[in-house]
Amino acid sequence: MKNLITLLLTLLAIPTLQAKTHETPNAQQARRMFNETFQMIYGEQGSQLHYAVNIIGIYKTEGTIWTKGKKSKFIDEKYIAWNDDVTYYRLERKKHRIVIYDAHSDERDKYATKFKFDPNNYTYSIKDSKEGYYITLKAKKGVSGIKEARCLLDKKTRYPISVRIKVGIFHTTIKISNVKVGGIKDDLFTFPRHNYKDCEYIDNRG
Repeated sequence: MKNLITLLLTLLAIPTLQAKTHETPNAQQARRMFNETFQMIYGEQGSQLHYAVNIIGIYKTEGTIWTKGKKSKFIDEKYIAWNDDVTYYRLERKKHRIVIYDAHSDERDKYATKFKFDPNNYTYSIKDSKEGYYITLKAKKGVSGIKEARCLLDKKTRYPISVRIKVGIFHTTIKISNVKVGGIKDDLFTFPRHNYKDCEYIDNRG
């Protein structure tokens, strides 16, 4: 389900966070560490990670995501998507169909617009554990969309290990592995049209 992938990308792609002076030292540390992880994953050096979601009895999927600044690519069993920061291409694998949008158009995934949020609408906290550092984001009163997110970071690398999210009464955990930072080439995000000559094309660019 590409909706879960969109949610993962949206959650990780939070703008740079600045600690507020009235926050507790714990909250400031949580914001600072979260921002450091963001910079590693979304910096110009690029990164890749493997994700896995298993909602028992409902849904199960896994795949790989690459990011580099505003560019991204993901692959799972149903979709492949390329975003070169100009144009977004999504391959619907079973239908052999390519759907095209402007890179930053909300129309390419209306689900994503439900989860755009201001990081200042959340409180932050961090907890040390033997598994790693747990950073928890809790929505302030009246904030819609994601109500809570709990990110587990590796103590040594600060790479994400998992993200547990709550939307309404719905909970799920996205497990993250095989994180690689750096060495991501720009051509990875370019749609290889020559490989998909026989697909149906639907162009939804403005």
